[in-house]
Amino acid sequence: MRVVIVFLLSALLPLCCCHARDPFAWLYGPQSQRFASLQANTNGQECPDVCDCPPTFPAAMYCDGRGLTAMPSIPSRVKYLYLQNNAITAVPDSALVNATNLVWLMMHYNQLTSDTIGKKAFQQLEGLERLYLQHNNLTGFPSNLPRTLQDLRINNNKIEKVTPADLEGMDNLTILYLHDNSVTDVGTSLKALKSLMLLDISGNKLTKVPDALPEQLHQLYLQSNSIDSLPEDFLGGFTQLQYVRIAHNQLTDKGIPANTFNVTGLVELDLSYNKLERIPPVSTTLEHLYLQANQIKEFTLGSFCSIVDVTNFSKLQTLRLDGNEISLQDIPTDSALCLRLASNIKV
Repeated sequence: MRVVIVFLLSALLPLCCCHARDPFAWLYGPQSQRFASLQANTNGQECPDVCDCPPTFPAAMYCDGRGLTAMPSIPSRVKYLYLQNNAITAVPDSALVNATNLVWLMMHYNQLTSDTIGKKAFQQLEGLERLYLQHNNLTGFPSNLPRTLQDLRINNNKIEKVTPADLEGMDNLTILYLHDNSVTDVGTSLKALKSLMLLDISGNKLTKVPDALPEQLHQLYLQSNSIDSLPEDFLGGFTQLQYVRIAHNQLTDKGIPANTFNVTGLVELDLSYNKLERIPPVSTTLEHLYLQANQIKEFTLGSFCSIVDVTNFSKLQTLRLDGNEISLQDIPTDSALCLRLASNIKV
């Protein structure tokens, strides 16, 4: 007799690690149904009735998508607190006084304002690593953020300015999402972030590249601002930078110093939707170049290769030039030697 056993595991797996940009995107969605109506009473510390505390994972408390307007009571054992997708309007100083063991605090998609977050609300969270505050109504960074933070997401708010005091001492911060705010200037506030690897400050009101960017950056996103020029030696001070996106700005040829992008290490460069009339010189190690929707009138092969032989050629795989003032006929016939790896050229 053949016995077929089917394990229904799919219902138990969290919906994570499948988002192209963010492995924690599953946190943004509707209320989790994974532990519906599970309540735990561990060490005499009861779970609030409106939240779920799975007995098999007592360090977590799920209060997401419950229609909450105020902070619930939080047992001291909780390390992972999910409060996203509610209507919480305030975080008083006393709200987290019992939650000093928190490692993750998810408060995105609420109705928080800067005035309703207590100045000492986060002060005692000495082990907090991940704080999500995106999609609220903040006009500035909360006071006394834990210096242990590694991942801070404060995008899609109403922040206009970043001061050095906002980020002072955050030596462990590796990810900062600040996009889709109203930031006009950050001064030298970011220089102190010695471990920062990903900075997304797109969708703001910047007119220039922020000064003194952290040297360890791996990804820099500046798209959808009003930047019309780049500083001298813009990329020269970085040691690990691989992804740069400056699309949807006001860049012109005059605003880009010579050989700005001719630096090794860069993997992806997005300059689409600007006002360029020429293809800027890029390193032969660059793999993906996006120049669509500019005003480019000439295909300059020298922008990709100064020397072409068996060992010297461009590593470019993707080249987007559509939406410019050139056609396929403008590409020189000998470009195949230089761009021998480019499987995707769009004109």
